[in-house]
Amino acid sequence: MKAATPTVFIDNQRVRVTEWRFAPGAATGWHRHEYDYVVVPLLDGSLRIVTEGGAETIAELRKGVPYFRDRGVEHDVINANIYEFTFIEVEMK
Repeated sequence: MKAATPTVFIDNQRVRVTEWRFAPGAATGWHRHEYDYVVVPLLDGSLRIVTEGGAETIAELRKGVPYFRDRGVEHDVINANIYEFTFIEVEMK
């Protein structure tokens, strides 16, 4: 499976801002969020979310519509689209 590509734009004492680019089928790999975070999709699309125990859900995201999650989330995020998908992740330290 291809890996999603992160590009860190800001990483200071207060925030980390990362652009995530996913080729079709690309994944972040299993990870745990150290900080509360906000995701802002840059286009409409679907992400497959795999959580502990292998449970899967499909997240339908809309361009420019952000969502918030508390730190501690553990998952793998996979592009479920047939096109490249991109979002901005803002982590609050």
